[in-house]
Amino acid sequence: MNNPTVSNLRLTKWGALIIMMIVIPLLYIFSPFSHANETANKQENNGQYAKAVLAGGCFWCTEADMEKIEGVIDVVSGYAGGTTKNPTYEEVSSGTTGHLEVIEVTYDPTVLSYEAMLDAFMRGIDPTDSEGSFVDRGKHYRPAIFYGSEEEKAEAMRFIAEVDAAKIFPQPLKIEFIKLDTFYVAEDYHQDYYINNPLRYRYYRHGSGRDQYLDGIFGIDRKTNPITLRQLIDEKKGTMPTDKNADVSLLTGNDVVYKRPSDAEIKAMLSDIEYKVTQEDGTEKPFDNRYWDFKEEGIYVDIVSGEPLFSSTDKYDSGTGWPSFTKPIDDNFIVEKEDNSFFMKRTEVRSKFGDSHLGHVFDDGPAPTGLRYCMNSASMRFIPKVELAEKGYGKYLSLFDKA
Repeated sequence: MNNPTVSNLRLTKWGALIIMMIVIPLLYIFSPFSHANETANKQENNGQYAKAVLAGGCFWCTEADMEKIEGVIDVVSGYAGGTTKNPTYEEVSSGTTGHLEVIEVTYDPTVLSYEAMLDAFMRGIDPTDSEGSFVDRGKHYRPAIFYGSEEEKAEAMRFIAEVDAAKIFPQPLKIEFIKLDTFYVAEDYHQDYYINNPLRYRYYRHGSGRDQYLDGIFGIDRKTNPITLRQLIDEKKGTMPTDKNADVSLLTGNDVVYKRPSDAEIKAMLSDIEYKVTQEDGTEKPFDNRYWDFKEEGIYVDIVSGEPLFSSTDKYDSGTGWPSFTKPIDDNFIVEKEDNSFFMKRTEVRSKFGDSHLGHVFDDGPAPTGLRYCMNSASMRFIPKVELAEKGYGKYLSLFDKA
């Protein structure tokens, strides 16, 4: 004879299991986080998004890299450039279809410009190899940019020409520009391969030599402390546009060139406290420095190189006794580094070209950024608003129109 308590317990477990099997999928389907709603949202915003088809070798790797870029909405692995309709992976791999392994990148141009998107893509491939890509050999792995319009082609060609001229990569670039005809989506098992097959993906990627090559060009800290191709281009030119993605035509002869003087020149031009702060990572006294309670309209520049750093429109009284700002004028002129001195973990702020120690940034500031750039007066020189144009900083006069 069955024990009624045990029987009831079994029924209860089976009943609960059945309920879970029915309810959980329904909760997921109607959840605001469901894939169905996610797809609907993507379609709803489709009008504002742009697409680009790019080839850089194995699409497992290029898809994985581009999906991590801010402003990228979706990345799909596929094939393009050939004549065979609806090609399979095996057909493309044979090298007889004319197709390349590619990715289709959907991105938000209000967040990520076309050039910035290409910039991110280029920093994940070998654009100098026209016969393959790392361990993968064959024309179907060669680098290429597929364009949808002549305007897009012209912008891509201009940017690639700048990268090539800057000699950032060890060999001349061999990227092809191909008019996009049809993009064919690859088989399901290729999509999000790095997510669905993490161990196989990591084994393949390490063995391919891709990361070793990129580390050699952009540094082993390229993922945690990335530098863009645009920054490298402008650094080699000795100038940096206000907009990270600005067209090179904006760099006219009237733009200021920011360079670090020689050590002897720096020593001669700075006072003792200025030298101690900027060159020896020192800190001036609070409430006993020239700008802590200074309120005149203008901008603050690096005392060594002249790089524009902060605006009076972003200055506020933090109560610390040092000049404090909610944000820099332009992130291109600022470098942030981890500082573990004095048994503390802080974020140091330095100037990009002058390499001057400026101060530190903290996350206890006011809106809208929530940041406090706590600077040393001794590391900065003040340029009054009325002198901006005269001293070559006229482009920043617009900051005060918004104030």
